[in-house]
This record gives sequence, C-alpha cells and structure tokens, in this order.
Amino acid sequence: MDNILQNNEWHSVSYNDVLESLNASSEGISTTDAEKRMKIAGSNILYRQTRESAFKILLRQFMNPLIYVLLAATILAIAMGKITDGIVVFSVIIINGVIGFIQEYQAGKTIQGLLQLMPENATVMRDGKQKNIPAADLVPGDYVLLQAGDKVSADMRLTFVKNMQCNESVLTGESLPVEKNTDIIATNIGIADRRNMVFSGTLITSGKAEGVVVLTGIKTEIGKISALLKTTASVKSPLTKSLEKIARGITLSIISIGILVFLIGISRNYSLIDAIFSAIILAVAAIPEGLPAVITIASAIGVKRMANRQSIIRHLSAVETLGSTTVICSDKTGTLTLNEMTVQVLWNGAQKFNVTGVGIKTKGKILKNDSDEEATDDEIGELLRAAALCNDATLQLKEGHWKAVGDPTEVALIAVAGKFEISEDELRSKWQRLDELPFDSEKKIMATLHLSPSGEKVIYLKGAPESVIPLLLNSDNSSIVFNTELVRGEALQIAETGMRVLAFASKTLDTEHSSHITEDDLCDFYFLGIQAMSDPPRMEVKEAIETCHNAGITVKMITGDHPSTATAIGLQLGFKNAERVITGKELQNLNAEEFQEVVKKTNIFARVSPEDKLNLVKALQANGEVVAMTGDGVNDAPALKRADIGIAMGISGTAVAKEAADMILADDNFESIKAAVEEGRRVFDNLLKSIVFLLPTSIGLGLVIFTAVLFFPTEGGILLIPMQPVQVLWINLITAVALSLPLALEAMEPNVMNRLPRKPNIPLLSSLIIFRMVLVSLVMAGGTIGLFLWEYNIEMTRGIGHSQAISEAQTMAVTAMVLFQVFYLIDCRSLHFSANKIGLFSNPSIYIGIAAVLFVHTAFVYFPFMNRWFHSSPLKAEAWGVSAVVAFSILIIISIEKWIRRKFFNNIKM
Repeated sequence: MDNILQNNEWHSVSYNDVLESLNASSEGISTTDAEKRMKIAGSNILYRQTRESAFKILLRQFMNPLIYVLLAATILAIAMGKITDGIVVFSVIIINGVIGFIQEYQAGKTIQGLLQLMPENATVMRDGKQKNIPAADLVPGDYVLLQAGDKVSADMRLTFVKNMQCNESVLTGESLPVEKNTDIIATNIGIADRRNMVFSGTLITSGKAEGVVVLTGIKTEIGKISALLKTTASVKSPLTKSLEKIARGITLSIISIGILVFLIGISRNYSLIDAIFSAIILAVAAIPEGLPAVITIASAIGVKRMANRQSIIRHLSAVETLGSTTVICSDKTGTLTLNEMTVQVLWNGAQKFNVTGVGIKTKGKILKNDSDEEATDDEIGELLRAAALCNDATLQLKEGHWKAVGDPTEVALIAVAGKFEISEDELRSKWQRLDELPFDSEKKIMATLHLSPSGEKVIYLKGAPESVIPLLLNSDNSSIVFNTELVRGEALQIAETGMRVLAFASKTLDTEHSSHITEDDLCDFYFLGIQAMSDPPRMEVKEAIETCHNAGITVKMITGDHPSTATAIGLQLGFKNAERVITGKELQNLNAEEFQEVVKKTNIFARVSPEDKLNLVKALQANGEVVAMTGDGVNDAPALKRADIGIAMGISGTAVAKEAADMILADDNFESIKAAVEEGRRVFDNLLKSIVFLLPTSIGLGLVIFTAVLFFPTEGGILLIPMQPVQVLWINLITAVALSLPLALEAMEPNVMNRLPRKPNIPLLSSLIIFRMVLVSLVMAGGTIGLFLWEYNIEMTRGIGHSQAISEAQTMAVTAMVLFQVFYLIDCRSLHFSANKIGLFSNPSIYIGIAAVLFVHTAFVYFPFMNRWFHSSPLKAEAWGVSAVVAFSILIIISIEKWIRRKFFNNIKM
C-alpha cells in the first residue's frame, strides 16, 4: 500500500491500476494482510460523536448573566439570615434550569443516525476464498462481491459489472437508480456521475458486480458528511439572539443600578445589611424571572398546534424561526416530488394518452390526449400488458398501503397497468415466462419469452428508444402506420420535457421455437408504443410555493439531480426564474463574493454535493437571509444542521436527516411547511405580546424599589420598601406568567401570510414598543408607590405599629401591581388595535387566566400560610376598590396611545 492513488483518482484510472496501487487482486487479500491494513486504516465504522452528559447539559442552563445575578442574590439573602427569601429565589433558578434542560436533552443525536446506514456484513474474497465478514472489518484492498439487495459497505472501484443498478438517492439526491460500469471516467467528474464506483450506504437494486474497496470509515463519502456534521455549527434563532441581547442589557443595567442602590443606601445611613438587601430586592424586581418559562411554554403550545398540522418540532426555538424565514431551500426528490416514478404519457405510434394519478397507487385513468375519453384495450392494452410482463417488479396492497418491490421504473409500469385494471399476478400466471434476457446496461434492453394462454410463444421487449428502434419491423410490414424517424422524434420530444422514455415491442415465434431467447431472435419486432415517466411534483406544492412568494419568502430548489430534470420540475411548480440553473461544478469555480451574488439571482441549483448545499446555506445567511432547508437524504444533513431551521421528511427521510433537522414533516408534504410558517408567525406575534407584557412589570418593579431607596425614610429601624423579594417574585413569576400564557393562545393576525418576513437585523423591540413599555412602567410604578404610601399613612394613623403598617402597605402595593397587570393584559392582546376591535371574547383563555390569578392572589392576601411565606397581610375591601380604580387607568392610557398612533403615525409599524 505504498503507492496508493489520491482519493479523487480512483474513478479516473483503470481498475487494474487501482488493484495494483492497493496491492490487491480478484483473489482478495490474506487475513494477515487485512489485519495489518486495519491497523493503518482503522475499522470501517463511523465513530459516534460523544454526547454531552446530562450533568453538563444541566450545568449549561445556569451559564447565564441573569442567573448569576439571582444566584448572588440567593447567597447574600441566606448570609443575611433571610432563609425563606433565599430559598424562593433559588427555586426560581432551579425551575428555569429544569425547563431549559428538558428542552435541550433530546437534541444531539445527529451523528448516531449515520450508523444505521452501515450494513452488518459483506461478502469478500479472503485467502482466495469467498467469506462473509463484518462490514466493520473491511479494509482498503478487500475484494467485495455485490448483488441485488445489498447495501454497499464501503466506497469501491468496480472491476466487474453485470446489469447492475444502484440507488444513490440517499447520497446524491437523484431519484432514479444509476447504471454502473467499469469504464474510466474523467478526474473532475462529480459523485453522481462516477458510474464506475459504488459508495457506502447506497443500495444495489439489480444485477451484480465485483469491486475493490478503496476507502473505508470516515474517509468514505458518507464519512465526509459525518465530518461535515461534526464541524458544522448550528445557528441561533433570531428570537434567541434578540433575547440574549436584551438579557445582556438587563444584566448590565441591574448590576449598575444595584451598585448605585447600594451606594445610595450607604450614603443615606443604611446599615450594611440593609444596603445589600435593597440591592437584592432591586435585582429580583428588575429580572423578568418568568420570561424563560413563558417563552418555553408558549413555544410548546405552538409545537402542539404544528403537530396537528403535520409538522413535528424537535427544537422549540424553531417555532419562532419559521415566522422569520426569508428563504426556503428545498430538496427536489421526495420533497417537491413524490420520489415515486409515475407513468404520465403513453404513445401507441399514432395517438398520445395522458395518465392521471401519481405515485405507485393504481388509482387513476388513462385518457385520450386533450379529452376525457378513456383509452380502449385495442389502443393500449397490448402495450400495458407487455410492460407488466417484461418486468420483475411487484406491487401489492397490504394493510391499506401499496408495497412495491423492485426497480422504481418497473414499479411505475406495474402501477399504470393497474390503472387499466390489469393485475400483474393474474397476467403472469396466465402468461408463463419461459426465458429472459435481463436488462443489459450496454444494449439498454430487456426481453422476456412467454407462453400465451392460446399456446403461442411471444417475446416482449422494452428498452431505450434508440436501442429498440433498430430491432423493429419496417413500416411496410407493420399494421400500425409509423416510421422509425417518427418514433425517434416523438421519443426525443417527450424526453425533452424531463421524462424518462421507454419503448416496447413484441414478436410472435413459431410454435416449434425453443423455449429460449437467442441473439438471432432480437429482430423484426412489432412496435407497441412508448411509455414516459417521471418523478412527478406533488400536486399541492405549486399553490404552497405561490403562498410563500406572497408572504415574501423566496423558494429555491437545491438538488443532486440533473439540470434538465430540475428545470422541468421548477417550471411545473412555478419557481421564479426557473430557466436559470447553476450546477455544483459552476459554484465551485466562484469566489466568495461571486457566490453570494449568484445565490441572490438563482433559484434552482442542480448536481450539487453535500458541501455545495452547505455552502449555499452559508452564502444565503451571509446575505442576511433566514434560511429554512428541507431534505430527506444523508446528503442534506450538513445543510439541515447549518440552516436557521432544518426541515426533514418524516416518511422518506433518513435517520440522519431527521436527527440533523429542527422540524420533521410527518406527511412529507411541502404544503405543511406553509402551514408551519403560518403557525411560526402566529407564535412570534404572541411571544412578542408576552414579552411586551412581562418587561414593563419588571421595569416598573425596579422603579418602585429604586424610588424607595432614593427617597423613602427608614421608620423605626425598618426599611420602608414597598415590596419584599418574595413578594416581587410572586408578581414576576406567578401572576405575570399565569397572565401572559393566555396570550400564546391568541388567534392569528389578519393577513399573516401577506406580509414580509421580519428581518433578522431589526431589533425585537421597536422604538414605539419601547416607548409604550416605558409609559406602562411609569404608570405602574407611580400608581404602586402612591397606593403603598397611601395605605402606610392610613395604617400609621390608626396606630397599629410600623411592622404591621408596612406589611399591609406592601400587600396593597403587590395587589395594585397585580391589578395593573390584569388591565394591561387586555391591552396586550393586540399591539395595534383595541380589545373591541379584535373581539372581547375571541380568546376566552384570557379571562380564565385573570380569574385564576385573582383567585390565587386572594389566597396570597388572606390565607395564613401564604401570609407567613410571603410576609403579606389581609386587606380591607376599600383597599381592593381603590387599587382597582387606580389600576384601571392603564387600560385608558394605552387605549389613547394606540388611537393617537393609528391616527397620526399609521405609517410607522410596531
């Protein structure tokens, strides 16, 4: 193995040179030699990526600046002897950490899915004998024997081929099986066109072959994808980035203001403990502790709704990302198309026929061209029977589902015969097969000899038109008026539409003829007609793509298939600029700047490799796009992982694609992507409403504490603070969360799919939203402080003592803030319109949430055990009434603000 060829040369030299380079032969290598090679090349396995331990995942949930502030507050509270306060704050940290842990723990299995592609055993020549060995033991130089049904164990250069076809869609995206040979191929040819090689993870569909192993394990094409997955970083969702930015801002503000509060306390002769305690209260007040829980739960509600629309979300952040998507990059095979070859056109030499129904189902009709009149047996019966007899595939209905075995092309021929009520089982039992000439990749024909029910011997022939035409009767001896140029021209015209064309013919033999087909029999055939097939586009996809275009989302096709096939599908589905197709080879010749410019103008990319797909996603992201990538094959996995949201097919998708994706389509239907985008936009709208509801509460609470430290006196050695830390947490975590969750159930905004996607570089909180939140915060803080002082002064006048007066005043302040939240919630149901406009009762869960909060807050005020835990005191009815009147002002103020904005600033969006 001293003179091994470079990886990209195996296909470009003769197989004898490959054998010589690897010191191998058709007799195989010795067991001793194999052991030596194993030490050099390693086992033929794809190593598992070490998953993070559950402990590490849990630990990472606490690596957050806001958590650091809360943790510091916990330690200080306990150190100061305020055990209950410290425990409550610490509980908040644990709850948020557990929520994040559960969300993330299910992820991270991408590389493990690749192992399902590796077969368990392989048939090789070792020590001059044929042996069956574990696939993991294969080494470069092993001589492998392949036959139909085998899954390829390693990358191999073929040395012998007999009528072999290989399904490589899992690697290249090409839907049709590829015919293999041993010919030398140019060095710079792509993976999909290396016909003299087979690749690990692909499937032999017909014929047999022999080959020498050239690459194993991580060095194979599948292994390269594994390496890409290891080095490909997932990107954060736009919402995650925005929230992280907000969190950093909040953290810096809290630390700065907390230090300021501490210094102010010291300057006002607070004791050291009281100054620290004031800073703790401010930190607890200003941090929106309930925000992570609200985002997670609201996203989970969106996940449930999406599941009802056939979209299974693996990562919660993907829900919101869908609403921000600007580009959908779709694989062709199995996503835009069915990945089921379907006969669509028949031609009997004189007339065309159109076939309805798609896929392998036998539901459909065969109609005369441009009419609703069905074809007759005299016109196409013999053509369909010939296709079903000269055929090795089977198609059966089992448990309500069609199950196909065999080459997809042959399965399509069985399906179209079924649409004409021809059963291949009954037909084959009546027409006994006596002999066959299997499909020959060089001659491109297949022939079968049958004994008819009447005792005649008939040969049926099928193959490429250019191979069948020379074997036909001339037009003078044919009962159907045709000539070879007519057949050739018709076949070419149909092929130009992107369909695969097969010609059929028959020949009746003398009764004395032997029961075998000879080379001399391959002449003077009677032409029966042509069948043309393709992997058809899904019927509903065209409308879904049009809807995406209306929503400002560009749809691009990225496929490993041939450019002409991609163009044909693109035109049928209404892709913009479908005539312009760029191949992977052309992309590889572009520099970074040219690459980014090409992806702006081109919507169809063909013959692309996994690296090309990944680079396309990166280039689009570099252009500022939020990219959704769909796919089902191993070749799609790196791009699925890199995309802002990866979407895998649930039925046809490989395990690798599903594990790399953020979302799985349960029905493999592009239409479901459109539905998911709608839900994603709805989730974002409702999450924004929840954020706009929660943040003013935290800001308002922070203002309350800051104002108290700055201006309020110390009475009787007790800090005159409107709220205790646990009371702040009651507002921030219990009532705020319970009230904001119903916002996640708000109905979809009108015309949600007729507006442009939210650009990722635009701040989550616009200037108008910030203005509103500041306004709300000031109203809440002012009203709460006023009611606290009002209640405190009344109780002091009654002479009940400082401690009790402060307790009742704090309870009233908490109650006022809760009621402010209740009325503000009604305003937050729409960022633009009044509650009357969107319907007072269009979301009943709002009132259920309000009722639940009022019930638990009543317990907070009156239940003794709640009084002990939260330092609260019972209130008089008068206090409730005054608090409600003051809190109601927020509804009036924000309604007026909305009216002013609609009337004078209607062109400015939130």
